[in-house]
Amino acid sequence: MKAIILAAGHGSRLLPLTLTTPKCLVQVGGRAILDHQLDAVAAAGFAGAVIVGGYRIDQIAAHLAARVSGRESEFPTELVFNPFWSTANSIGSVWAARAYLDAPFALMNGDTVFDAPILRAAVADPVQGVKLVIEPLAEAGLDDMLVEADGDRIVAVGKHLVGHEATARSLGLIVSTGGTTYADALRAVIGEEDGIHAYHHAVVRRAAETVGVHALLIAADARWQEIDRPEDIAQWQHDHDALAGDGSLA
Repeated sequence: MKAIILAAGHGSRLLPLTLTTPKCLVQVGGRAILDHQLDAVAAAGFAGAVIVGGYRIDQIAAHLAARVSGRESEFPTELVFNPFWSTANSIGSVWAARAYLDAPFALMNGDTVFDAPILRAAVADPVQGVKLVIEPLAEAGLDDMLVEADGDRIVAVGKHLVGHEATARSLGLIVSTGGTTYADALRAVIGEEDGIHAYHHAVVRRAAETVGVHALLIAADARWQEIDRPEDIAQWQHDHDALAGDGSLA
């Protein structure tokens, strides 16, 4: 299984940090978000990673090359260019990676830091097909991708669930064990009027409405953080320091 990391956007909510730096290379805890992700997927046993870049992709290419030349990592990576990064929504980055969607994959946003156990559990899950990793919803945040789940079945996904009850939030982590289900849903969504402005979760919604999508609930003690704003970096550092202080990271 390969990881597909969507890292093409500008990350305007992280300005001024992204004024001259792609979002995935913003430092969190002294390391680039992308390094956190690549180390986590490598630790989870993935065969490699495909990074979809756009904004300042030359910096991403240089960063990946430096990881290899510096022998920081021998984990295989490929860099794919999304030429629509400034005009399309995140679905454009998924479209740029469509050649990889028939084989097993785990697709994730390029601004989210995961514990490796979250990824390992997602890969180890025996259910076949398309799966969305979620956590129970205690209180909805401004940027949450909301989910209605009925047991282990995804019912609806979206920023606003009109006519549905939000029971969970998405981690932005989609897993497919292979086949054409996800790619077929992608083609259907992006082909709709204004389809290029859809969030990539619309693909999951389409698959859920047709063949079905399995819900993967993370463990209660699993840690992850979406880095949307500067305060998210501070929150990650605070939580990390607290865990180190009580021995949880030992």
